Amino acid sequence: MPVEKAWRVVMNLDFSAPLVMAIVNCNGDSFYEHSRAISTESAVKKALQAESDGADIIDFGGESTRPGAEYVSEDEELSRVLPVVEGFRQRSCLPISVDTRKATVAQAVLRAGADIINDISAMEDDCDMARVCAVYGAYVVLMHKKGVPKTMQNTSFGGESFYEDVVSEVVAYLRTAAERVKAEGVAGDRVILDPGIGFGKSAEDNIALIRELARIRAVGYPILIGLSRKSVIGRITGRDVAHRLAGTLAANAISIGLGANIIRVHDTREHIDLIKVFKSCARAER
Repeated sequence: MPVEKAWRVVMNLDFSAPLVMAIVNCNGDSFYEHSRAISTESAVKKALQAESDGADIIDFGGESTRPGAEYVSEDEELSRVLPVVEGFRQRSCLPISVDTRKATVAQAVLRAGADIINDISAMEDDCDMARVCAVYGAYVVLMHKKGVPKTMQNTSFGGESFYEDVVSEVVAYLRTAAERVKAEGVAGDRVILDPGIGFGKSAEDNIALIRELARIRAVGYPILIGLSRKSVIGRITGRDVAHRLAGTLAANAISIGLGANIIRVHDTREHIDLIKVFKSCARAER
């Protein structure tokens, strides 16, 4: 695909303290109902509320990637997410992330004011993705997954593991992904890594990755962790998705303590309080 020359400067992120990325799903299919916003107006309103609650980044997504989700066409995804990015950018200077694995969508939202492309395929699904992000100087989130959203949890929900050593495999994959996108022009200081909690992994795999976040951090890039209200929290607590906030807060506190730089969450206000208390009591070295 032809890549347009960038005409705007992507803002810089400050990783000296943990950042809260608020989830706004511009679709009606995401696993947590209260994160959904099926109109442009409601999505922008939800994002502005998250900003008011203290969010550092807003993450918009036009395609659900929950277990069992179907692929969404490029045109459909653009129709859902582009007007939202445009509308929010007109009213806010907060960094914008867009959860997409399509280069055409990435180019459109970066041109409209997005700063981060959050790609669950680590820029493997679309060969033009890294080149687009490089031209715009965008931050890129590279996530590990096995399989595709529609079928990725068919085995792991049964408690079986796809891995001989999940942590070593994820670390190796993310290190290779970072080197690959840098070879395609993405600056090293724009790379963020995500271990992909819940993406083709059993509960035991997910817990192992949280416990060993320091090994992923040692690869040398900031870490995003996305575990808000996911099934691993439900497996531990026995709670359904509507009642997993306390478990999510606990897991995110542990993740921050182990080196996570960005926590991607549904509940902004509560996580802002978590970080305030963590910083005040722990005085952790970042």
